Amino acid sequence: MARLGISLYPEHSTFEKDKAYLDLAHKYGYTRVFTSLLQINGDQDAVVANFKKIVQYANSLDFKVMVDMNPSLFKQLGVTYDDLSFFDDLGAWGLRLDEGFTGMEESRMTRNPYGIKIEVNMSNGTRYLENILSFAPDKQNLLGCHNFYPQEYTGLGEAFFTKCSELFRKHNINTAAFVSSKAATFGPWPVQDGLPTIEDDRHLPIETQVQHLLLTGLIDDVLIGNAYASEAELKAASEAFFGRYPVLHADFVDDLTANEKLVALGKPHLYRGDASDYLLRDTMPRVWYKDKEIPAHHEKEAFKRGDIIVVNDSYSRYKGELQIALKDFPNDGRRNVVGHLSTDDLFLLDYIKPWSTFELK
Repeated sequence: MARLGISLYPEHSTFEKDKAYLDLAHKYGYTRVFTSLLQINGDQDAVVANFKKIVQYANSLDFKVMVDMNPSLFKQLGVTYDDLSFFDDLGAWGLRLDEGFTGMEESRMTRNPYGIKIEVNMSNGTRYLENILSFAPDKQNLLGCHNFYPQEYTGLGEAFFTKCSELFRKHNINTAAFVSSKAATFGPWPVQDGLPTIEDDRHLPIETQVQHLLLTGLIDDVLIGNAYASEAELKAASEAFFGRYPVLHADFVDDLTANEKLVALGKPHLYRGDASDYLLRDTMPRVWYKDKEIPAHHEKEAFKRGDIIVVNDSYSRYKGELQIALKDFPNDGRRNVVGHLSTDDLFLLDYIKPWSTFELK
C-alpha cells in the first residue's frame, strides 16, 4: 500500500511542535514518518528517551515510523544486526540504513523476530540490492528509499533516478523518495536549501513534486523531507497523492466561454491511444458536448507546446475536442487556444501516456 509521509527531527525541535505536526499530517491522511538518528551528541539516554516519546505518539495515530541509522551508530548504541530489540523497544516500524553493510547483514536483519522493516538506500546505483538478495532476505521486510539532498544542485538527475529506481521495481521492492517543502525551515543538517530526491523538483510547488514522482511509476511512498510543511502544503501534497487521476495545472484565458470551460474542466480527460506527435487528444468531449456552440476566437499564428486547445465550430466533425499541443504548429483558425499548462507543470506532459486519464485544473 502506497503511503504519504512527513519527517521529524526531534533533536532540532520540541515534543509539542512535533506532536502538533503529527496531528495536522494525520488529518490529511499521512501515515509514514521519517526520522533521523544518525548521530547522538550529549546524554545518550536523554536523546533516546526523547525519540521514544515522539515515536510512541506517532504510533498512537497509526503512523509507521522509519528511523534512519548508520553502522557507526550501531556500535555507539551497542546494537548488532542479529539483535534489533533496541528498535522494537523504541517502537520503530522500520530501520533505514543510510550506509549499508555487506549485504549479508541486511538480509539477516530482514528476518528479525519483531517484523521490523529494513529499508536500504536506493540512490547508489550499484549492485547493492542484488547482493542483499543473494543472501535470501525476507522480501516482505525489505524496502528501498532514496536519499534527499540538502545542498542545492546535488540532487539526483532524472536518468540516474530512473536507473536506480528500476532496479528495485524489477524485484518488486517497495520504494520511497522525498519531496521538499518551501515553508519548512530545517532538516537533520544545518544546510537548508530544501530536501528533495530529484534536483529538478527542488523549487517546484509541492503538489507538482508529488505528481512527478508518482507519474514516473517508480515510487510507492512519498515523504516530505524537511520540517515543518505548512498546512496548505500538507493539503496540496495529500490531494496530489490520493487523487483519482494526475492533475495538470493550467492558466486559462480571461474570456474563457462557458462551453469551453465545460470541455476543459467538466470531466477528466482520456488521452486517445492512436497518438500524434503534435497533439494530445481527448475526443470524448466532442460527443458529450456536440450540441454546444464553440465560435472561433484567439486566432494566434501558431500553437506552442503546452497550449490547451478546444476545436471550434469551423471544424464541425471535431467540434468540442480537447487537445494539448505537444509540438509547435501553425493555426488555421479551426482551433481555439483556451489556456496554457503552467510553467511548473509543463514538463509533466512528458509523463502523460496514451490511454491514460488526467485532469486539468
